[in-house]
Amino acid sequence: MELPLFALEELQAFLLCLLRVGSLMMAIPILAGRQVPAQVRLGLAVVLALLVFPLVDHLIPRHLFSPGGLALLVVQEIILGSMVAFIGRFVFNAVEMGGTVVGYKMGFAAANIFDPQTQSQSSVVAKFQSTLAMMIFLALDGHFLFLQIIARSYELLPLGQLNLGGEAVPFLMRLVGNMFSMAVQLSAPVLAVLILSGFVMGILARVFPQLNVLFLSFPVNIGLAFLVTGLTLSMVATLLSREFDAAGERILQLFRLLS
Repeated sequence: MELPLFALEELQAFLLCLLRVGSLMMAIPILAGRQVPAQVRLGLAVVLALLVFPLVDHLIPRHLFSPGGLALLVVQEIILGSMVAFIGRFVFNAVEMGGTVVGYKMGFAAANIFDPQTQSQSSVVAKFQSTLAMMIFLALDGHFLFLQIIARSYELLPLGQLNLGGEAVPFLMRLVGNMFSMAVQLSAPVLAVLILSGFVMGILARVFPQLNVLFLSFPVNIGLAFLVTGLTLSMVATLLSREFDAAGERILQLFRLLS
């Protein structure tokens, strides 16, 4: 039994498709962490490339590339995947930033846990809010959004036409500023109450010098922080849902700016 032979152009076209699919799959938040084994991510990339390749076959160039041209394509696809990954992690970075600030302010500075995604210590509050954001992301089918973008990316940005000289980099820089703004929005209610609590504790310390304000402030701040977090949970969920819905348009805009 003879095995069918594949033309070298066809094999190269599939490898280029696998390169694009693999680089963009690493941008999906649920797959970007180190808790997912590399073998699993590679297997998913190959399976998805086999499904996507017949749909984008006509959009992939058929001429053979030189080793230098292939290396340049690899670098371009890695850069593209990194940019898309930044947009994919935009909301989660803002949530973790705001949660870290709230955790330190409410007295959880020493209560850190190991985060398998970043291989580092993370605030308990930041990890809770990050898990909440991930659940909302999955509930809104955000991972399917990335799969749709992978198929559309060949039409918006053909292979080998990455242009970094346009407005793509300033667009990402504006997103960095928006990330800090979103972190402030998420942590503002709790921070406002904790600052007010500290102001009241300072007044009590002046009125009642014998009162041990330091030990009293810890349970009060923790209780107030949990209370306000529970009361504003619906607001946080609405804000996160809005940002996740806008993530797809941001990624598509990035492809337009890079073409």
